[in-house]
Amino acid sequence: MNAPDRDLLATAAPTWARRPANLASAVTAELVGRIVRGDHPVGTSLPPEPALCEAFSVSRTVVREAVKVLQEKGMVQVRQGTGTLVTPEAMWNTLDEVVLGAVVAADETAGVLDDVVVTRRLLEADMAFVAARTADRETVDALRALVDLMDSLVEDPIAYREQDRLFHDRIMRASGNRIARGVVRALESQVGSTARYTGRSDRDLCAASNLGHRRVCDRIAASDPLGAAEAMSTHITEAWLVRRGGAGGPDRLERPERPGHLRPE
Repeated sequence: MNAPDRDLLATAAPTWARRPANLASAVTAELVGRIVRGDHPVGTSLPPEPALCEAFSVSRTVVREAVKVLQEKGMVQVRQGTGTLVTPEAMWNTLDEVVLGAVVAADETAGVLDDVVVTRRLLEADMAFVAARTADRETVDALRALVDLMDSLVEDPIAYREQDRLFHDRIMRASGNRIARGVVRALESQVGSTARYTGRSDRDLCAASNLGHRRVCDRIAASDPLGAAEAMSTHITEAWLVRRGGAGGPDRLERPERPGHLRPE
């Protein structure tokens, strides 16, 4: 994109179907999307305040509030004399719902979603490892009941997905790792409703997914931490590869058969 085209996009009016109730949030989301797409490249300045006010048909107060939120998300820095500069991607808070949503929407390779899955896999494998060491009879019985219930729901993907979420959450809670659970739940809440992440759902896919759940459940019931961790890692990877389809190459997902931290001493 050449400079004149970029300048035009930088001050273009948003394509809102109707004027949003919360203007500052809407302006923030629009600017996040433009920054992620490269309409405002890293190292350049956002358009001056009067231009943004005119483009969005909002007051200076709204623009200043939006810019303040962008600062909190790590996407811009306000410097006297140089304007509001777009920061490098490494500074962006990609756990933020608006930022992550924009990053996912702009990624044509599924690489960002691969990173989400890798992060979830690492954390949930570790939590399954701990759960296999600490789970009591009540937890094991609850996991078995969920797996049996999901077997009866393979014809209803929506109901199946809800029980799938509860199964994973039960294991995370059994691990006692509130931080890891919080990160996974945040990631899932931000991408879990997007079509690119959920992929297609049908009976065969639900049935295959539940075989993975049953393997994880069996390893936890057997108090086998390494087996539970590997079963969870395999389940999350295989389920994502089916949902993922053929966009780009899933190189980010490749790992040794047994990561070093899971090898017996």
